[in-house]
Amino acid sequence: MSFRSKEIDASDSEDEFTRRANRMVSRWSGERQSGAPDRTQLKSHVRSREDEAARGRVKVLGRHILEPQRQVPILDRCEVLVVGAGPAGLSAALGARRAGADTMLLERYGCFGGTITTVGMETLGWYRYEGTEDCEGIGREMERVAERMGGTTKWPYNDSDCLDAEKFKLVADSLIKESGVRPILHIWVVEVLINSENQIYGVITESKSGRQAILADRVIDCTGDADVAHLAGCKYSVIDISQSLGVTTVFNAVNVDVSKFKDYTSRNPATYKDWSRTWEQTTSGKEEHLKSPYLDREFEKAAEAGVIPEDKIGNFGGSWSALSDAGEATNLNLVHKKGVDATCVRSLTDAEIEGRQNVMHALDALRHTVPGFENAKLRNFAMTVGTRDSRKIIGRYNLTGQDVCNQARFEDAVGIFPEFIDGYNILILPTTGRFFQVPYRCLLPSSGADNLLVAGRAVAGDRVSHAAMRNMMACTVTGQAAGVAAAVSLQQNTVVKNVDVSDVQTELQRQGVRLS
Repeated sequence: MSFRSKEIDASDSEDEFTRRANRMVSRWSGERQSGAPDRTQLKSHVRSREDEAARGRVKVLGRHILEPQRQVPILDRCEVLVVGAGPAGLSAALGARRAGADTMLLERYGCFGGTITTVGMETLGWYRYEGTEDCEGIGREMERVAERMGGTTKWPYNDSDCLDAEKFKLVADSLIKESGVRPILHIWVVEVLINSENQIYGVITESKSGRQAILADRVIDCTGDADVAHLAGCKYSVIDISQSLGVTTVFNAVNVDVSKFKDYTSRNPATYKDWSRTWEQTTSGKEEHLKSPYLDREFEKAAEAGVIPEDKIGNFGGSWSALSDAGEATNLNLVHKKGVDATCVRSLTDAEIEGRQNVMHALDALRHTVPGFENAKLRNFAMTVGTRDSRKIIGRYNLTGQDVCNQARFEDAVGIFPEFIDGYNILILPTTGRFFQVPYRCLLPSSGADNLLVAGRAVAGDRVSHAAMRNMMACTVTGQAAGVAAAVSLQQNTVVKNVDVSDVQTELQRQGVRLS
């Protein structure tokens, strides 16, 4: 008896096809003795004849394929859909939900927290000094919740906190569950749905559950790379990768003699002026005498001793932060790579592999040159490389370096951020009480689909403003603003670009956001 001609025939009806398939599986698995398997369960795993026919219609056109039209099941519906659950996405989802909107939050990894939890960059804001005028809102709330849950330690040399990346996963879980936000992890947006009026009304996703649609009245792009805005046809800018900020492979070490290491750094203090040893660094002058948890001479010594390859010396140097009594050193931000395209999977793949190799070189260097690290071992690599630079939308207003450095004020302000600039060879720390306002318009794409907002590091702006707005606490500011604006636009029954910003500001202030 041939399998194709008798057991399952192409001419069978779908019910007959399923019945025969059930019978075969029952016989092969031995389940016939204990009862037939659930037919509906099996049916969900058998491709429909329409699916199979569609597969057969795929056409190869040179370097592309022509994908056939097909039906996509609807997974869910919501009022506000937030894509990406890093600091911006968490803040957007919580802000929208607290403003009354039915909110969903999508994340491609298995946890919330983004750069904190998947990259291991364990701080929302490491820039705080006595004179810092800081933002308020969900970002600061997350720090306070983390502290109550025992998930913080003191940042070296200033008034900032380090976050425990693993405990922050629980912090984020708790905030999302208590808020009523509806989350989905392990899911990726691959296409957007736009109607004839040029309004986004949902997305297409891919996951272990297959290709599915989620319908939404408002969508907020918190991917960090403007992925949704890109799919929606919004204009954006990308800096040449030869000039873009590098990526980092963060790692954590164990078996560190913390007391010995602290004694070493106390006797050999580094300052922010030392950052100029590795790359050209412009400051305002006031930063240069401040202590910094920084290591770079140690890698030079290791290269001179032949411990690490001399041709890789430019990949090493940076900060350490959290130390534990158990001998852990976490958030070791010491391994970097320039020239990585954060929107190219091949470039990211190379960076991941090379980064892990260089972490092992870095550990060798630390063991040979840094007291306290003689017996250190790798605890773990970060889940993914940390990226700092990729797409930035062209907005209805593009924030500038002049805005950041001259305490800009805007009528449509949706938050503030201190004068803290870190990137493109500029370092300015907010020690004098200076701050700028963040305008709502830099969250709005100038083109593409309506009812789409962008928050996080992809907001509109030039290079210098990006060096401020890419910081995680700034991402929480734009995230919360976007979430609230999306919810208020629904209440006003208007598109997000026409929302009454005064109502957005009122709700933000009700949620504890500082606007001035």
